[in-house]
Amino acid sequence: MGKNLSIVTISFLLLLAFTSAGQVFDVKSYGGKPNADITQALTKAWKAACAVAGSKVVISAGTYKLGVVTLLGPCKGAIEFNLQGTLQAPSNVASFNGKDFWVSFQRIDSLTVSGGGVFDGKGQMAWQNNNCAKKYSCKTLPINIRFDFVTNSIVRNIKSKDSKFFHINVMGCKNLQIQHVTITAPGDSPNTDGIHIGRSSKITITNANIGTGDDCISIGDGTQDVTANQVTCGPGHGISIGSLGRYQNEQPVSGIRVIGSTLSNTQNGVRIKTWPSSPPGSAFDMHFENIIMNNVANPILIDQGYCPNSQCSNKSPSKVKISNVSFKNIRGTSSTKEAMKLICSNSVPCQQVVVADIDLVYKGAGGSTTSTCVNVKPTVSGKQNPPACTRKQY
Repeated sequence: MGKNLSIVTISFLLLLAFTSAGQVFDVKSYGGKPNADITQALTKAWKAACAVAGSKVVISAGTYKLGVVTLLGPCKGAIEFNLQGTLQAPSNVASFNGKDFWVSFQRIDSLTVSGGGVFDGKGQMAWQNNNCAKKYSCKTLPINIRFDFVTNSIVRNIKSKDSKFFHINVMGCKNLQIQHVTITAPGDSPNTDGIHIGRSSKITITNANIGTGDDCISIGDGTQDVTANQVTCGPGHGISIGSLGRYQNEQPVSGIRVIGSTLSNTQNGVRIKTWPSSPPGSAFDMHFENIIMNNVANPILIDQGYCPNSQCSNKSPSKVKISNVSFKNIRGTSSTKEAMKLICSNSVPCQQVVVADIDLVYKGAGGSTTSTCVNVKPTVSGKQNPPACTRKQY
């Protein structure tokens, strides 16, 4: 394993070196100018760069307006998208002609996105038109950055701001590293998930700073082998696996690790959520470890009756089987008295749940923190504040 890893690492470093030494395609060479629309210039620069092995598309310092763009592969070889300036999306959703994204990277192998620049989604007008809190089947708004079927790639040192919907959406990707990204939107901006991952594998998120109006990180069905390390989250709804079980034929979720992260003033901490009355499904091998909670509501949560605003049928329990889950070394302060809720399904009770070394203090009136267990019998060890399963229901 160590030998294979070293070969992969060396290959990756050689790839980056080759990319950085490759041919440069500056949007200014294709008519792109600051304070103007560069949609055509970027499209032409990308097409030219994609036809060359080892190339770099550069958007230098400055502010640029950009319409909807699809940056499509496969390319001849490794390619870098180097954004040093700020890209501004159209404010009006009508400008997107029904598209559910603003910037899309599709079917590319060996992509690097870097440069320290900003994707400014200009979402303020769109948030007012978001009706997802009221409608079960709402129309989705444009995502800032989509990565679809991108492999062996790295996204680092970029910023996403005020997306109309999700900030970064990862779908059908494999071996993608996301490093040192900053994601910001107001705490009351609806559905502005920081990073959403679906049907992807071998994804790592490292040193991300995320503050939004929804989940900082959300993990959808069919996702395997995700590690989120050193993530700073807040404001937002926390770090979530799910929601799962809303649709037919969802694929299993497995191999999820959230390590060494800090959540502050979020509506939830680390959670797994599934819809009631769901089709059968599974989520297993999910671990949360070495996490600090600062004034977080619901710091530790399994919710198999997830039903936002009563938009769903809860006539029958969730059929998503949850197993092999651990919550270890989670400490800090809870803004709610009930600091740990493990609410599992009575159809498929949770199995192999481990709770170890928990120290969550409630700052409000009414005593110390409590916990609830429903349809789960966790294995408990180490410090237990609150004591696991203060209230039980099996």
